[in-house]
Amino acid sequence: MKGDSKDLGFSTRAIHAGQPPDPTTGSVTVPIYQTSTYVHDELGVHRGYEYARVQNPTRQALEANIASLEGGLACHAFASGMSAIATLLTRVKAGEHVVCSRNVYGGTYRFFHQILERYNLSFSWVDSTILDEIEGAMTEQTRLVYVETPTNPMIEVTDIAGAAEIAHRHGAKLAVDNTFMSPYFQQPFEHGADFVIHSTTKFLNGHSDSIGGALVSKSEEDAEWFGFVQKSEGAILSPFDSFLVLRGLKTLVVRMERHEANGRAVAEFLDRHPKVEAVLYPGLPAHPGHETQKRQASGFGAVIAFDVGNQARAKRMLDRLEVLSLAESLGGVETLISHPASMTHASVPAERRAKLGISDGLIRVSVGLEDEKDLLADLERALSAL
Repeated sequence: MKGDSKDLGFSTRAIHAGQPPDPTTGSVTVPIYQTSTYVHDELGVHRGYEYARVQNPTRQALEANIASLEGGLACHAFASGMSAIATLLTRVKAGEHVVCSRNVYGGTYRFFHQILERYNLSFSWVDSTILDEIEGAMTEQTRLVYVETPTNPMIEVTDIAGAAEIAHRHGAKLAVDNTFMSPYFQQPFEHGADFVIHSTTKFLNGHSDSIGGALVSKSEEDAEWFGFVQKSEGAILSPFDSFLVLRGLKTLVVRMERHEANGRAVAEFLDRHPKVEAVLYPGLPAHPGHETQKRQASGFGAVIAFDVGNQARAKRMLDRLEVLSLAESLGGVETLISHPASMTHASVPAERRAKLGISDGLIRVSVGLEDEKDLLADLERALSAL
């Protein structure tokens, strides 16, 4: 199929993989197959499509594209990143155990702690940047090690290869949430991961106009199971949203390069600013995960956390911004800035946030594609109020 060869470069695959010209019209863009069902040619004979919850050509094109970019065997696309995570966790049964990064997206923590624990799944929350903590949490019942790297919002970096070695030695598998980096900067399968998760809402789509999730696997057994769960639970990505993410992926390379260029400039500006108490960005040499990130990724991304001291100061600054958009989410072409303690991680209890370092003065920024000078000027204007 056009563009699917692993010998082709990343940009070529981002534009072409899973997307041969439409056989009917020659359309260069995969059509939006907005249908709920398909006519059979005769009883017992169809063209590979029976019902749109199970098969949809637009969604399948997106799944083939993401699988190619991540270097996996198969991808399944879902209605949200959380739906993808929920499907992943069907590989763990009651009585079994998961070792998880202590600092993950608030919705992931809420789902694991407040929902799955009710079904007799158990979780150990560890500082996954310390491999000995992963090792020490493993039990005979551990089936999965789940990490975000970098984490949300503390930007902690986990050694993927080291985590994979520990998981596999104990008969478990490793899942990596690769949302912050995208497959352009980070390829978890190359370092031993078994599953890769994405919120396609973020950098893959890149335009803040679609919500979705993707789960990439590398074994036939896992791919078949996730396809069965996708069909059974039905939390599928719609044809239109699949089209939007495919559209976004075509410019992933140029977007990520601009995201990172702006991200580096913003991180260095904040790191020098006297009103900022701390900056968390793996591209800064002082970041504790800097060397690990250099070793396992080709870039540092565009998500930065910084601390201005307390919530009153954070509010004063955020309320003065004009170019940066105060909003949840990340990965859009526009720069999005948020207050994790009251927004993305509000569902995490205050005492747990304190242990993780998610202070009331912490601010997270996803640097977009605007002109660098305008971003820095807006930040300077807002910080001058402190």
